[in-house]
Amino acid sequence: MSPTTPTGSRPLSAPLPRTMRAVVITGHGGLDVMEEREVPVPRPGPGEVLVRVHAAGCNNTDLWTREGSYGAAEDPDVRTGWLGPLDFPRIQGADVAGTVVACGDEGASGRIGARVLVDPAEYDGPGPDARPADVLGSERDGGFAEYVVVPGGRAHSVDGSPLTDVELAALPIAYGTALGMLDRGSVSDGHTVLVTGASGGVGLAAVQLARARGARVVAVCSGEKGDAVRSAGADVVVDRRRGEVLADAAAAAPEGYDAVIDVVAGAVLGPGLGLLRAQGRWVVAGALDGWAVDIDVRRLYLANLSLVGSTMHTPQIFDRLVEIARRGDVHPVIAATFPLERVGEAQAQLARRGHVGKLIVVP
Repeated sequence: MSPTTPTGSRPLSAPLPRTMRAVVITGHGGLDVMEEREVPVPRPGPGEVLVRVHAAGCNNTDLWTREGSYGAAEDPDVRTGWLGPLDFPRIQGADVAGTVVACGDEGASGRIGARVLVDPAEYDGPGPDARPADVLGSERDGGFAEYVVVPGGRAHSVDGSPLTDVELAALPIAYGTALGMLDRGSVSDGHTVLVTGASGGVGLAAVQLARARGARVVAVCSGEKGDAVRSAGADVVVDRRRGEVLADAAAAAPEGYDAVIDVVAGAVLGPGLGLLRAQGRWVVAGALDGWAVDIDVRRLYLANLSLVGSTMHTPQIFDRLVEIARRGDVHPVIAATFPLERVGEAQAQLARRGHVGKLIVVP
């Protein structure tokens, strides 16, 4: 067996390199904690596969994990990742599209060469509605590298998909989260849906996916991004910079909304419940405008409304996302691509929020 061939794996036509390029974070902080390094190529263990990364998406969670922002709500002096303290150095990057190049189980060597989309989550149980228990690029090293090891069951074959690798890498976190929000909001054909933060990754995904379900979509974004959001499928765009989001959203749907898909929260959430029709659903999966909100609970119970929290996806939701990817039902909007050595620049652009769509790293 070649010394560069992982134990238990079938030898490849070309031996694996011993080292690879990766961008790591060395602790919580600003862009200065990011370093490009030459590190050992990881080797897959039992039940795992090694994926050659062709593209990896950027997400807000990359920023907040690097900054340690998830601990701030409970104690501003504590810095943690989404699910708790992190080990450093850590390779970020949850969204991975690539090719399987080695397997930890000899019996799985037939997967070598498969084009795959990686589910970034490991779950807290075996059921279809299990919750994420850890996430690639947070609790485990992720895709801002040339290779990544993932559980074999989370590497889904997308051979034959019409989507490019860059488009595939836009899907997992943003589209998985958006799909979960639409499911939890029971959005279907003929519904009227309001999407906040509609020019960002999750928001734009929600616009596309809601439109694909046959819903009428009203999207909130800044005015200069309106044309791009309309092109993605919005029927009406509300310019948040006018400062009249609630009034403009109400005018766009005088009979009310069946669901609000919200990644912004903040001051709009409480009074915004009045935009819903009776039995409507407000689904929230982010707090870009603030996590502390005031709610008059009478708005909820007198109209039989539902206020629903939604975090990422479940195994069942991701399986459906993979089917969408295989068929090419949606084509993600790509704002820009970056080589691996410019991950920091990608994160800086993401933080400025001046773009529409997804930012993708191509190692």
